[in-house]
Amino acid sequence: MKTLAVKFSLAAAVLAAGLGATPALAEKTKFEFWYGLSGDLGERVQDACKKFNDSQADYEIVCTSQNGYPETVQNAIAAYRAKKHPAIVQVFDGGTLDLMLSGAFVPAKKLMEDNGYKIDWANYFGGIANYYATSKGELYSFPFNSSTAMFYYNVDAFTKAGIEGAPQTWEDVEAAARKLKAAGYSCPLGFSFDTWAIVEQFSAIHNQPIATKNNGYDGLDTELVINKTKLVDHLTFFKKMTDEGLFVVKTKQLGMDVVPAFTSETCQMIQSSIADHGTIGKTIKPGAKWDVTMLPVWKGTERQNSLVGGASLWVLNNRPDAEYKGAAAFLNFIAQPDMVEWWSTVTGYIPVTKTGFEAMKANGFYDKPAYKGRDKAIASLTFTPTSANTRGIRLGGFPQIRKEISDAMEGIFFGKLTVQAGLDQAVERGNAILRRFEKTYAGRALN
Repeated sequence: MKTLAVKFSLAAAVLAAGLGATPALAEKTKFEFWYGLSGDLGERVQDACKKFNDSQADYEIVCTSQNGYPETVQNAIAAYRAKKHPAIVQVFDGGTLDLMLSGAFVPAKKLMEDNGYKIDWANYFGGIANYYATSKGELYSFPFNSSTAMFYYNVDAFTKAGIEGAPQTWEDVEAAARKLKAAGYSCPLGFSFDTWAIVEQFSAIHNQPIATKNNGYDGLDTELVINKTKLVDHLTFFKKMTDEGLFVVKTKQLGMDVVPAFTSETCQMIQSSIADHGTIGKTIKPGAKWDVTMLPVWKGTERQNSLVGGASLWVLNNRPDAEYKGAAAFLNFIAQPDMVEWWSTVTGYIPVTKTGFEAMKANGFYDKPAYKGRDKAIASLTFTPTSANTRGIRLGGFPQIRKEISDAMEGIFFGKLTVQAGLDQAVERGNAILRRFEKTYAGRALN
């Protein structure tokens, strides 16, 4: 998850003295942290909070799941207006611009400097930091649970079908799908209408824009362009493969999402987050052989870095100074190498700093069978330096835009829309969302 490479930390006794009390007599400063993760990942956040509380006697972090990323942002905004907001809130990638323009936060650099922590901000992987940074490269929030999209495949099924090695290109995927089908597998590749892997990650690694103005980083007057890029051909390919029964739609609404489809060995290939690596390892049948690799590219493509997914931690303003001391201490705590490795071990999320990654490699983390392949996510994120098309996506109302694209994909794959008509519809509706957002923040410039 998110790693702050901290060069020194304040001793507990010094902090206690600064509060005017001895450690034995000081009352703990309580502060709140709202997060969006739920289920197994949500429980791991609770574990991290407990570890922090048990590590010192000055602060008590109270961690509460809001049961979803969009819900967390909405609840935090409502609480902020009522002046009952938490000190720290987890905001997913799609909500970054909303927080940036809100002005309702303490910038990451200011928080840590004000509380005596020295951070090497250049230690963050560029492919991670740039998604959450301003156009000038300044981080306003702390990268936390980071991931990227990967390609999972069932090695046992590949062996049975006579397929050697991991698919590197979509041509390889098609060939593998045909062999799997011939070998009796009814779902060679499963996919859903989640836009993150099929649209956003595909566009990045193929150096295709999502929108004008450098994917929105250079202004709110951006417009979507996904109906004019290689994405059109890619979705046309997906539709053809689906019509032939080689790719199969798998969603919760239809009874089984993509990860359960893979772990039940119903489908033999999927695209999903590296964060699912741990879940797959725990839920697929014991002894099953499977592996993970970087997302395929079309033959002849010069692969670019993939996009980071997940969320970052924002510290909201208008909280007492004592809470900021606690927030800084917590953010420092979860950035330490032992916590970074623990977090990656129990979740599947990746380290966000170079030193964190190197420490895990030196400890042999990626050599262990249970974690084999997770380092490929770092390789994907750092494959090239970030560019205008690969640094991130900075669009207003992005969660709603994602929904429009997802709805269009549903129409395409259920035969209600052609690929071009579906993408045209998503662009038209998405641009309307962008214009409303631009009007809401009229006169505001991106930093």
